[in-house]
Amino acid sequence: MTRFAKGRRVIFWEEPVSDAPENCPRLDSRTDPESGVIVVTPVLPEGATAVERDAMLGLMLDGALAGYGGDLIRWYYTPMMLAFSRHLNSICTVYDCMDELANFKFAPPELTILERELMGLADVVFTGGYSLWEAKRGRHANIHPFPSSVDHAHFAKARVSREEPADQAALPWPRLGFYGVIDERMDLDLLAALADARPNWSVVLVGPVVKVDPADLPKRANLHYLGGKTYEELPHYLGGWDVALMPFAINESTRFISPTKTPEYLAGGRPVVSTPIVDVARQYGELEGVKIAATPADFIEACDQALALAALKGSWLTEVDGALSAMSWDETFVRMNLELSRAGAGAGSGKPRVAGLAPAVAAPAIRPASRSKPFDYLIVGAGYAGSVLAERLTSQLGKRVLLIDKRPHIGGNAYDERDAGGVLMHRYGPHIFHTNSDEVSGYLSQFTKWRPYEHRVLASVNGLLVPMPINRTTLNLLYGLDLKTEADAESYLAARAEPVEKVCTSEDVVVSKVGRELYETFFRGYTRKQWGMDPSELDKSVTARVPTRTNDDDRYFTDKFQAMPADGYTAMFQNMLDQPGITLELGAEFEDVRGEAVFDKLIFTGPVDEYFDHRYGKLPYRSLAFRHVTLDRAWYQPVGTVNYPDEATPYTRITEYKHLTGQSVGKTTITYEYPRADGDPYYPVPRPENQALYKRYAALALETPDVHFVGRLATYRYYNMDQVVGQALATFRRIAEREGRTAVAAQAAARAIAAN
Repeated sequence: MTRFAKGRRVIFWEEPVSDAPENCPRLDSRTDPESGVIVVTPVLPEGATAVERDAMLGLMLDGALAGYGGDLIRWYYTPMMLAFSRHLNSICTVYDCMDELANFKFAPPELTILERELMGLADVVFTGGYSLWEAKRGRHANIHPFPSSVDHAHFAKARVSREEPADQAALPWPRLGFYGVIDERMDLDLLAALADARPNWSVVLVGPVVKVDPADLPKRANLHYLGGKTYEELPHYLGGWDVALMPFAINESTRFISPTKTPEYLAGGRPVVSTPIVDVARQYGELEGVKIAATPADFIEACDQALALAALKGSWLTEVDGALSAMSWDETFVRMNLELSRAGAGAGSGKPRVAGLAPAVAAPAIRPASRSKPFDYLIVGAGYAGSVLAERLTSQLGKRVLLIDKRPHIGGNAYDERDAGGVLMHRYGPHIFHTNSDEVSGYLSQFTKWRPYEHRVLASVNGLLVPMPINRTTLNLLYGLDLKTEADAESYLAARAEPVEKVCTSEDVVVSKVGRELYETFFRGYTRKQWGMDPSELDKSVTARVPTRTNDDDRYFTDKFQAMPADGYTAMFQNMLDQPGITLELGAEFEDVRGEAVFDKLIFTGPVDEYFDHRYGKLPYRSLAFRHVTLDRAWYQPVGTVNYPDEATPYTRITEYKHLTGQSVGKTTITYEYPRADGDPYYPVPRPENQALYKRYAALALETPDVHFVGRLATYRYYNMDQVVGQALATFRRIAEREGRTAVAAQAAARAIAAN
């Protein structure tokens, strides 16, 4: 509010107090000299009924605003204020939901009803943390998480403070402290256990005791309750501690809290020991300076570790400062003001200055909206790997995901679109879906209906179109044979095969199975065009992908599930990414986003060597160029794809999409494919030296925490579409299992603490 007050008039209406004489309510007001925020406190007679209190507060509120002109913004920290202010006309209503107040002790029964009403009135909702946002995001269309920021300079005074407060100065060392309200959220049994286990430690508790009978507080010689202090005094108390504590109970009142004191303690240079509060563990749990402990025994052991760490002023503090660098109140102000702007009430909205919140002074440049929110994951690449993981993380774990792609569309290479002739075509060449995995087909079936389709390919050889892969029909057509059985075909091929002592290359694979003539007819020229090198120079995996058959099965694939998305791949991806937790940004470069977006973990589906700035050199890829042609005729060729294995033809294949899609339109679209050395990376070049180079990058990837490398390019593998989906689903399972173990541990800890 101090930052809003630089350009707006801000009236901060406090909770009423009840010490006015009977029938003499009043409104105390003061203006903060530094910020200009006007703070008003209603003073009501004790014993007034709820109806009387609301009537008096409503009159006071109208009187307080009577002297101000302009538009009004209502900003609520509690729904309880709505009862006497709902009549106000405002250009924008904000619900800043800092806690799940209904879970607090002595919460008034009408709070839930009022919150429901406020949710309906609010133009924008902010929450005080991620877990609270996850719990409430389904209740409002415009809701944003804002975990606590920190006044770093203020609390950093604790690192150099020499002003020991008088009531703390004489306490023995080591000192472990807590500041904040001492209420039902405090685990009093844990405090007692800590004091008993380490009687030589001073456990300092700074803050008012609220909703807890002081007689119920544990009493120990080394437990010191110093009462409430001012904001200005807190760094001086913090500076006199070795370790900062957050001994919260695990109960309904702490389920959604995101304690402001966590970054404040860290800014003060103190290691933190906390019970497993969800937002603390999520946002800070991987910092060396933050210890999370569930049971009393583990909590005490964590305090021992934190004390040892406090004696070191090295890398853990550097890590802390890096984590806090993006957590300024200036950043929070900019992002909140942006949301007000979108609601028509922020800076630049053209609205006059108002009584309440008025347009702020010129703000710094604001990042794109998609990068301004805090995210659990930044996912680079909106193809199969990135999209599957974005969907799973948001729909199953409630994560916030920023999904980016440097291309202006989703779907990666599987992207399809209708061209000017109305034909649904594939911009990056044909993509035919096939799989033997029930898991993969079942997963994708959530997002699309299917059109059954079995792909067939013909090869143009000596003026003939013959089935590819080679089968009995191919042999009969090509050589004028009459092979009637599989045994006949097997005998024919065996007679042509040339045994190879050790199969190492793609040439070896084919020659050893079908002989040199068929190798040269179907494989050598095609492979030379496709890869820019002879099959004898390529790993055996290249031609091993294409089988040789002795029956008449002319399907290119034999998987049990073969189909095409009924409405196309792009529609399937759109359905997949239609999740409230996904923010999508297209046409965005990773290097631009990584320095601006706020995220916890990264999933990278781009080239792994590119991620590491080609530290060991570039991994070789083969690329493609496409020529799309729309013809004013119904059909062009008899099957979906025709291969051209001869070296004289510059392209490798022609695909006609209507065979794939089943469309019935008057025109048709075909695509010529031209392999090339430069361009977008499509196919990793399978050679031993390239695999050795990749392994060096794979070792770097294993040593890179909080980054998952998934997909073709990130793992330098030529995967089919179903294999990429399977890899992404497997990655999600590992993430979910790891988080599940954390959640189970937290639940077990909660039960253990409750049992104690």
